[in-house]
Amino acid sequence: MDQFDVVVIGAGPAGYVAAIRAAQLGLKTACVDMFVGKDGKAALGGTCLNVGCIPSKALLDSSRQFHNLTHAFAVHGISAKDPAIDVGTMVGRKDKIVKQFTGGIAMLFKQNKVTPYFGKGRLLPGRQVEVTAADGSKQTLAASNVIIATGSVPIELPFAKFDGKHIVDNAGALDFSAVPKRLGVIGAGVIGLELGSVWKRLGSEVTIIEALPDFLAAADAEVAKAAAREFAKQGLKIELGAKLAKAEIKGQEVHLTYSTKDGDKQLVVDKLLVAVGRRAYTAGVLADGTGVQLDERGRVVVDEHCWTGVEGVWAVGDCVRGPMLAHKGSEEGIAVAELIAGKAGHVNLDTVPWVIYTEPEIAWVGKTEAQCKAENIPYRTGSFPFAAIGRAVAMNEPAGFVKMIAHADTDRILGVHLVGANVSELVAECVVAMEFKGSSEDLARIVHAHPTLSEAVHEAALAVDKRAIHKAN
Repeated sequence: MDQFDVVVIGAGPAGYVAAIRAAQLGLKTACVDMFVGKDGKAALGGTCLNVGCIPSKALLDSSRQFHNLTHAFAVHGISAKDPAIDVGTMVGRKDKIVKQFTGGIAMLFKQNKVTPYFGKGRLLPGRQVEVTAADGSKQTLAASNVIIATGSVPIELPFAKFDGKHIVDNAGALDFSAVPKRLGVIGAGVIGLELGSVWKRLGSEVTIIEALPDFLAAADAEVAKAAAREFAKQGLKIELGAKLAKAEIKGQEVHLTYSTKDGDKQLVVDKLLVAVGRRAYTAGVLADGTGVQLDERGRVVVDEHCWTGVEGVWAVGDCVRGPMLAHKGSEEGIAVAELIAGKAGHVNLDTVPWVIYTEPEIAWVGKTEAQCKAENIPYRTGSFPFAAIGRAVAMNEPAGFVKMIAHADTDRILGVHLVGANVSELVAECVVAMEFKGSSEDLARIVHAHPTLSEAVHEAALAVDKRAIHKAN
């Protein structure tokens, strides 16, 4: 039986990062993963690198370039005759990027002396890990510490089961061979909005059906309202308070029936993306007698340090509490590796940033205004529009704003909410300020380069004290 200091089950963003950091700290480390790529070969990186974060951003960028060519470049004096999109080339580019990064992880494993095992990992009692390879053969690894990082999988609706051709999950929506004339999307969350945007920009007629009555309920209400307005301008149809009742494949079409406050409605599409969320992947991961507990949602129960309560067994990423975000999982993986090595390790879930890579982008960190009201926290707000930022107007991307929420008494920043161009990058400054318990005054006093989009953050901080320079207070 091979013996290790650390065995990680799962090679997604939480698992592979935990493995690399553990190895950097001098721990003999192995990582077990069962993901298989499009070529049928083992592929490290989990959902994020193979069929999630990275490939979706590749398609978002390709579709954005095409949309700008056909809709936005004219204002710059740029025109093109008969522009066309080659979907095969676009998807092929995406696949090359995926291969580059999954291969990069394999190289990092080699450089850091992480031993990879390909197959399904299962925790046995006594910190042993059983690895079942694709051919059914088994071997057992022993470890002083085991880190469970098995990630999550798409939730499948019983009345709209994935067939991989007409009704697909996020992976299927990344590999369409042609632009669907009509695309239905169930769920107006991150995945639904991002992939819906990809195919809308390329010419598909997209209808998103969302069961909740409010759009982007997790985001600040003002940001959600502004984003919805921009999506409507783009022709992205979003039906709120609509519950899917039935999805039937008839020939090459999918016939949908869903209920709204106005009664039942029918919709016929060529492809249907079901993006109603994800659930922790823990099925078959725990053998009897391990002592590791699962909660009512199938997630591994852990404390604030990602410890399961069983000696030497930890869990990180999508399979535990907290947001299902790659960067949250990665930081948990690093924290646990450092705790195992006797160092300090912690992740502040209150300052984990959220990003939706639509056009415009949406990002936030911390509390919304509604949460402050519900918790009876006294607060002040300041906001500033990108339409008053010279760089945004020069880029022809003036939509959106930055909104800052600060404690009314201490001025400590409680949350920052952004919608606009490149806000996925701007939110990092806000995360740093909040992590160091900064105030809106701190950001207001910092010099920001001109002309930049970051000036909107600066002006929003000034606006908390009603002293923004480039707008009326």
